[in-house]
Parts: sequence; structure tokens; C-alpha cells
Amino acid sequence: MKYDAIVIGGGHNGLTAAAYLARAGRKVLVLERRHVLGGAAVTEEVFPGFKFSVCSYVVSLLRPEIIRDLDLPRHGLEILPLDGTFTPMPNGDYLWRVNDHARTRREIARHSRLDAEAYDEYGKAMVEMARFVKPILNMTPPDPASLNPRELLKLAFLGKRFRALADGDRYNQIQLMTMSAVDFLDQWFETDVLKATMSASGIIGTFLGVRSPGTAYVLLHHYMGEIDGAFRSWGFARGGTGAISNAIAAAAREAGVEIRTETSVARIRVSGGRATGVVTARGDEIDAGLVLSSVDPNLTFLTFLDAKDLPGDFVDDVRRYKYRGSSGKVNLALDALPEFTCKPGEGPHLRGAVSISPSVDYMERAYDQAKYGEFSRRPYIDMVIPTLTDPSVAPPGKHILSCFVQYAPYKLASGTWDDQREAFGDAVIDTLAEYAPNIRDIILHRQVLTPLDLEREFGLTEGNIFQGELTLEQLFFARPVPGWAQYTTPIRHLWMCGSATHPGGGIMGAPGRNAALRILAS
Repeated sequence: MKYDAIVIGGGHNGLTAAAYLARAGRKVLVLERRHVLGGAAVTEEVFPGFKFSVCSYVVSLLRPEIIRDLDLPRHGLEILPLDGTFTPMPNGDYLWRVNDHARTRREIARHSRLDAEAYDEYGKAMVEMARFVKPILNMTPPDPASLNPRELLKLAFLGKRFRALADGDRYNQIQLMTMSAVDFLDQWFETDVLKATMSASGIIGTFLGVRSPGTAYVLLHHYMGEIDGAFRSWGFARGGTGAISNAIAAAAREAGVEIRTETSVARIRVSGGRATGVVTARGDEIDAGLVLSSVDPNLTFLTFLDAKDLPGDFVDDVRRYKYRGSSGKVNLALDALPEFTCKPGEGPHLRGAVSISPSVDYMERAYDQAKYGEFSRRPYIDMVIPTLTDPSVAPPGKHILSCFVQYAPYKLASGTWDDQREAFGDAVIDTLAEYAPNIRDIILHRQVLTPLDLEREFGLTEGNIFQGELTLEQLFFARPVPGWAQYTTPIRHLWMCGSATHPGGGIMGAPGRNAALRILAS
């Protein structure tokens, strides 16, 4: 049987691309290596009764166009609010920002009245920046080297939008693209713990520190999340992040997509310079008019293809593409809730994110260790307790603590991750115990995922959660490589549709949607 399109990878981007193609009448097959769909947006019952969002654990960047077009709520998607960020401090104090702006302003005023006033202006400026960037998320990047009138019109569109910004907003946009997160925030705030917690958004998924140039843009990338039109809104998917992938898969199946799990792709077939289908690990040959890859460039071009089928300079660019995984995940099954010394007992402060980011120096020291090939002994930790919002993911009275941890460099200076996995998990628990001393006594089970585990289990080269760093030289018309940022590849009828393409990573779906619309338009 021949398909119009085969999609490699059943992550949320691959499923999104498949759904859009099928809705346009194409016969589509999705091939997923694992037993479960979702890629890194997956829910798994790692321990009996405990359903973990194993990798990605919160949702915000999922494009509203996809939710609307695929009618995801009808297919089971329900987003529950994640209210605020709680940052415990070593001196017994804390910073607690919530979705209620007035309450957050009063909380910041406890630390600095000047910062409380600046917070208003900062929020307005970032919303303007997010509005400027938002339309760019849904466009195919222009080719700045092309003289094609369509490409020139895209560049003119960007220039016109930039010119329409107020003078201050233009200046802010330039700074966001070039400065470090801390240097940018230094212009607005004086409170150390506030700057540290806010700057953390600038290092997610990058092998950079909060003082490294370029991290200000990553801060904006995460600021652009929205739920029901409200910027900077974050939430949980009821049932875990796998519920997002399952809802997209249900919409795709309804449109006629065939989905096969536990089916690994060994090779992309090429004949006469064009993709003609795939060969599975079992040796099955499947024909298709188009092949879409939602996995990263390393797997697509250096594993599934023979280098002789690709231009040499393109292969060189692919080899230079930076992954540099820098984060790990520690998932805990708990018998009770953690008790934070600075604010004991259960309360709404536990229903949002809890951030171990007490100072800018703390954050930068965590990066210092990673620079020399060691995992951070006192790492930055962003954690959530989804069971307080969605009790369905754990047995009654039990809880899940999901910890995103940075830094965990893929390349260690000595030893291997198989040797150091448990020591890394211990470092996370030791750090948590400094703020919630009861943590060791309430752990029933723990799952530790290193960058090597993310590579092995989820096909993320070097464990990079965004299929490549979100640094300036790897964004927009340079993602994944210059000249090939429009979802096309040097192999005719082979397309890219994963997070390694514009606009990048996170549970966004935009790469899959953009690629599908580009294919249909062509």
C-alpha cells in the first residue's frame, strides 16, 4: 500500500502535521518507535498507580490555532491552571508570584517597592514583545539570500512590523535578541531572588548561564505562552502531558491517519534525489509520495540517510548544529506533601511551580560546574505537584513531584551517566531537603532521567529537550541550518516538521502545523 505521506515520529509535532495533512484529504501514516505516543509530551505509569508526565510537564506554548482547528477539547484535552511560582529562600523568606497581578505586586513590594512599580512596566513591555513575535511563530521563515518576490515580501513584513513598534519597544527587542537574561532584568529590578527566578526562563534547554548573552530571547520564548489569549499563562493537561498528544492523535485518527507504534524507522528510501518511502527496523518497505521527519537532524540526516545522498556542505552544517543537552528530570512518587521551612503546611503556594533559584549567583554557580563537565551539586530546580490540581494521576492521598533539573551536561568530564545517575538524583534530593527537610521521609519511588536517558528512550540527541539549542544562530531562518529553514531538505519530497525547525521547542505544535501548511501550499 502506498501512502501520500509518512510521518516519522509520533510526538506532538508529528501528530499535528499528520492531522493537518489528513484533514486536507491526504492518506497519512505515522510511525512511532515507542509503545506510546507523544515523544517527550507523554504520560506513563512508571510505578503502579502513579502516572508521570515523564519529560515535559506543563503546557503553555501550544498554539491556540491548533486547539481550535483540531477541536482538541472535544478529543479530551482539558487545561487546568497552574497558579504562579513560589521561590523559597535560604534565610527563611520566600517570593511568591501568582496570576493575580495585584497580589504579586504586593508580594514584590515586600522585597522592594521600586521593583513592584517596575514589574508593571516590565509586564507591559514583554507583552508588546510577545505580540510582535506571535505572528512570526506561524510563518515560514523567509530566505534572506533569495531574490524571490515572496521572500522579499516576508522580509518587508518583518521590517514593517519592527518599524511600527514604539521607540522603546524597538530598543527592548534588540536587547532581548542580544543580551543575557540577567543583564536585561538588571535594567528593571534590584531584588536578587526576583531576578534569579525570572532569569531561569532564559536558560531552559540551553547550555548557557543566566549571565550568558542570548538568554534574554529564551526568556521571551517562554513568556509567549498563552492560555485562552492570556500571555504568560501556564497549566497542566488533565491526565498529564500525554493527554495533549493523545488528543491530537484522536483528531488525526478521526481525519483518517493511520498510526503504528513500536515501529522503528531504519532508513529513508531515496531514489533519483527524492524520498520514496521508508524501511522499518523489521525490514518492511513502505512507499509514500512524501516523507516528513519530526525527529531531529542528527537522526534524520546522519542516521536514516546515506551521506552520499546529501550535499557535503549541508552535512557539515548538520554536524555543526548544537544540541548540548543540559537538563535532567527527577520524578518522585510521594506519600505526603513536602513541608517548606519558609511556609509550612499545605496551601495554594504548592499548587503552582516551586523554583529553587534563590539568587543570581546560585544560578551562575550551577552553570559553572556544568561548564567543566560536572552536574550541578546544587542545581536550579523547577518543580510542580500536579496531584494538587489533578488527583487522577496518583492513588488517593499520594502525590507526584515532578522536578526539571539544570544543569546536567550530556558530556561528562569523567565517568558515565550510567555511573552517576543515582548521584545526580541524590544531589537533587539533597538540594530539596535544604528547603523541605521532610522530603527524604516521604519518597516512595523515584525516577531519574539523565540527558543520556533522554537520548536513549526518547530519541533526543544529546538529551536536548528542544531538538537543538534555542540560541540566536539557530533560530528563525537559520533553524536547523541556513538555507534550509523552510521545512524543506536537499532531498526532494523529504520534509522536516519537528522542534529542530522554526519556531523551536516546547509543547507548541507550530513546527508540525507550519510544515503541513507549507506542504499543502506547495
